[in-house]
Amino acid sequence: MAVLTIARMGNPVLRAVAEPIADPTDPEVARLAADMIETMMDAPGVGLAAPQVAVARRIVVFRVPADRGEGETVATTVLVNPVIEPLDGGTELGWEGCLSIPGLRGLVPRHRRIRYRGIGLDGAPIEREASGFHARVLQHEIDHLDGVLYIDRMDDLTLLAFTDEAHHITDARKG
Repeated sequence: MAVLTIARMGNPVLRAVAEPIADPTDPEVARLAADMIETMMDAPGVGLAAPQVAVARRIVVFRVPADRGEGETVATTVLVNPVIEPLDGGTELGWEGCLSIPGLRGLVPRHRRIRYRGIGLDGAPIEREASGFHARVLQHEIDHLDGVLYIDRMDDLTLLAFTDEAHHITDARKG
């Protein structure tokens, strides 16, 4: 396994649509997934899409730690050729950061509840429903597969801030 270099905003791979993976059981796909997991954990992050390591393929890795999952923990998961389906029309604003846009955070509207589908490295289908932070992570990572960054989803760029200054936005919205 290896820690890979994370592509940053401005790298064209982050704006390209990633190619589907024909055989999720291919050992090269497993090697890529293992490297992505090591890179995500080293960063540290909660999700990583292949374009973020300069590989334009449709694979994401993610996890929902107990301290972020609003009571829900999801072990590190590999999802090949993922798709999402919103389960309700409602969206909510939530803070997002990105390993490809270091040092910034923004309030991004996302669907509250989704269903996601994909394939595991063993070739078995994976289908789950997600809400809250779990749903946000999946939407964020799958966006990367379509060349979309979280800042593209923001309705109001005044809600974008350096990580250490973001509390000012939160404080102003409360008051």
